[in-house]
Amino acid sequence: ESHVQPVYQPYLTTCQGHRLCSTYRTIYRVAYRRAYRQLPQPTASCCPCWSRANSHALSCNTALCWVPCQNGGGCAFPGRCACPPGWTGRVCQTDVDECAGQSHGCGQRCINTAGSYHCACRDGFSLAADNKACQPLVPAPEPESFSQAGAPSEMKEEMKDLKSRVEALEQKLQLVLAPFHNLMPYAPEDAGADPISRLSHSLQQLDRIDSLSEQISFLEERLETCKCPEKA
Repeated sequence: ESHVQPVYQPYLTTCQGHRLCSTYRTIYRVAYRRAYRQLPQPTASCCPCWSRANSHALSCNTALCWVPCQNGGGCAFPGRCACPPGWTGRVCQTDVDECAGQSHGCGQRCINTAGSYHCACRDGFSLAADNKACQPLVPAPEPESFSQAGAPSEMKEEMKDLKSRVEALEQKLQLVLAPFHNLMPYAPEDAGADPISRLSHSLQQLDRIDSLSEQISFLEERLETCKCPEKA
């Protein structure tokens, strides 16, 4: 900018006593200097339902929604929200039912939840590693003891057969010992070899009966501890 600049110019003049004196006079000239000032920032008015991102921005690129967006949505256009996956509607207020279509990918059952969904399986199946497919459950192995349905009945048949054999041996023993019922009280100890042999044979039959009786008792104990599985 221009301005008036004073200039002090020396000159000679006659003083008292006719002497020369040196003095100054002021003259003025136009000069220029650099000036700084802050110009006002331009402002812009935004259209209705639009605003600036901040006070220093000139563009009005932020939409306004008079009803706040719900469930994590954002205002994308005046009065219109951009919704996250799983929600729809003007303000993202409506849940999307992913199970209504076939895009969920569940193998058996689809369960809709708020904003999402998850897969489930019917009884006897479990979810695979991808949480979508279903795989059958592996049944637990049955106990080895009496796992077959016919095992208890087979043991009963075996015990019945052993009892029949014991009864037959008892009847045979009664027949063998019958001649000695009257002979033993009166017969001397050194009786003939034939009665002694018959008596020894009879005692051997008694040993076999005792052995069979022990087997029957053991089978009865096993049957008492056996619990057959009940079928539904």
